[in-house]
Amino acid sequence: MSAITVSRVLREPEKVSAELRSRILKIIEEMDYVPDQAARALASRHNSTFGVLVASLTNRAFLGFMQGVEERVRDTSFRIQYANTHNCIEEEKRQVRLLLSQNTAGIVLGGMEGREAVSQLLQRAACPVVQVVDVGLETAGTAIALNHIEAAAAATRHLLACGYRRIAILGGSPDERSRRRIEGFSRVMQEAGLFELALIQYENAATSTQMGCRLLRRALKAVPDIDAVFCQNDDIALGVLFEAQRMGKRVPEDLGICGYNDLDFASVMEPPLTTIRTPLFEMGYRSADLMIRAASGKRMERQTIDLGFELIERKTTRRIPA
Repeated sequence: MSAITVSRVLREPEKVSAELRSRILKIIEEMDYVPDQAARALASRHNSTFGVLVASLTNRAFLGFMQGVEERVRDTSFRIQYANTHNCIEEEKRQVRLLLSQNTAGIVLGGMEGREAVSQLLQRAACPVVQVVDVGLETAGTAIALNHIEAAAAATRHLLACGYRRIAILGGSPDERSRRRIEGFSRVMQEAGLFELALIQYENAATSTQMGCRLLRRALKAVPDIDAVFCQNDDIALGVLFEAQRMGKRVPEDLGICGYNDLDFASVMEPPLTTIRTPLFEMGYRSADLMIRAASGKRMERQTIDLGFELIERKTTRRIPA
């Protein structure tokens, strides 16, 4: 068994037969061999590590994205290095510079705040870069995208179609995604002649179930006759449901609730949550797939891949008789 074959198993396992790969990996495990990643990076054009930058590691929505990344990278020779940018442009720039200095195999940029600030860094990058953005934003290269304006507009139109009229939007961390969802909500409400600035209620903090409780009470204090809320995340929607139940409000009769992302608990809430389903897992999977293909020598096209969204109608909204 040659050293070249062993090296290929460690660096490009897909090029070695399953039987031979299994034999070599068993020997490596028995020897407790630990590869020298620094030496590997010197001998290669990259260090076999993908940098994945996300806006918040505590946001449940990003967990689905990261699960998609992990699933695609599993059973390859690549590894993942996560970084939390905290929705901070300067931190995003710092993390990008750090990854580039490490001869990284590629960068997946999950935040949108520093898109323009890091564009020059990304354009000069010697590694492939995939950005996760809104479809309306220009990027330095390849992008996995979602139309946040249209998704929010679809949620708002659904609430209006149900017969709700005093609709508030609740959210936190007013980043680029949030601003675009507010834009979609505001546009539809203005077209319906129902928009009021007081219907927009936000906290400048990471979203949480507790935030949903607080924001519902704040919204009702500002506009007492609110009959529906569009929540920018499902965790906020869960808090709204809990708080509405404490206040004796019936859902969906007295208060309609629509969430965003369709997280795992949305379908098992009582009542189950109407929400916007975003393809979080697929976004992560496709981002990692593009990275792997590019790092393996395939040319990466400059393109924006819109993965779309879906309105999932459940029982926190219902059609109100005219």
